[in-house]
Amino acid sequence: MKTHYKVLIVGGGTAGITTAARLLRQSKAFESDVAIVDPADKHYYQPLWTLVGAGVSDKEETEREMQSVMPEGVDWIQDAVETFDPDNNAILTAMGQTYTYDYMVVGAGIQINWDGIKGLKETLGKNGVCSNYSFEHVDYTWETIRNVKGGNAIFTHPNSPIKCGGAPQKIMYLAEDAFRNMGVRDNVDVIFGSANPAIFDVKKYRDVLETVIDRKRIDTRFRHNLIEVKGEEKEAVFENLETGDIDTFSFEMLHVTPPMEAPTFIKKSPLADEKGWVDVNKHTLQHTRYSNVFGLGDSSNLPTSKTGAAIRKQAPTVVENIMALIQKLPMTGVYNGYTSCPVVTGYNRLVLAEFDYDKNPSESMPFNQAKERRSMYMLKKDMLPLIYWDGMLKGVM
Repeated sequence: MKTHYKVLIVGGGTAGITTAARLLRQSKAFESDVAIVDPADKHYYQPLWTLVGAGVSDKEETEREMQSVMPEGVDWIQDAVETFDPDNNAILTAMGQTYTYDYMVVGAGIQINWDGIKGLKETLGKNGVCSNYSFEHVDYTWETIRNVKGGNAIFTHPNSPIKCGGAPQKIMYLAEDAFRNMGVRDNVDVIFGSANPAIFDVKKYRDVLETVIDRKRIDTRFRHNLIEVKGEEKEAVFENLETGDIDTFSFEMLHVTPPMEAPTFIKKSPLADEKGWVDVNKHTLQHTRYSNVFGLGDSSNLPTSKTGAAIRKQAPTVVENIMALIQKLPMTGVYNGYTSCPVVTGYNRLVLAEFDYDKNPSESMPFNQAKERRSMYMLKKDMLPLIYWDGMLKGVM
């Protein structure tokens, strides 16, 4: 059994698969010398879960066998990392195996903390409590939306980094459309309880989203963080992060975006920064203390939104810089913080936000993207999944 690799990649999600595929396209020399460590059987295209929860797409479309997305020439080690030993260029797995490497890439994703909200796990999937962040329960979001006849429909955004920062509001806009289409909108109060201070960080897109909120008569409660769900009583308890006051709302529907954090095995490793994320240079993506280690994607401490679109720009940077180090050349790959958030504002409407580290728009289309467009909705629904499966994961986009 092979136990040493030129490049060892931790994580078989978007970041790991894309990086591996790009390495193999760079050089045939990497065949059988790149390994991905990941215990999961399945790989998911999670951006589509918003539309699954809105009754548009089938969740089965978002799931594939992990083996089917592994790039040809890559060894898949179906095991979990137990311990990192970067001083000796080694990892120890849960099965007790040690693997060594010349270079390591960590793209281990983000850990959802369902226990971070009191009472949530006990009631998720019933009592009108749903979440698009759970493959198991995403169908229940649409079931819940369809059964709302009146009362409060509450959507939340937690006080932590999350994957796809726009997702908590996307399902809200779609649900509001659905309530309108079902003729119950006048009986429903739509409430957005968010720990953030505003609807969006980038002014150009924030301006248009604020008009969407006004048009849809959504009651925004910023700096409100969900801390408890009382499922049987159908009550949501929020902490006001400015005043410390506790506010309790009744609900007919509660869509929860759970708090998230760095994976535990990353947090306790020498690779972590003080908050538990993989500590990397934000431009080169090289680890700040271990020069043969790189990090990208959700588990890194890059100060940008945690999206698959960001990884599409991060992976080429990692590959370019690893290739440079192998050839003993200066690193030239630079990541500028690009990320993208396709904000669905209703059925057949979408604002395609693209921006960099400095919150400056970095748009790829030849028109003003701060405008709701049907064409961009179709891009998200029909084109982006194809780009993901047949482009990103194959290392060609």
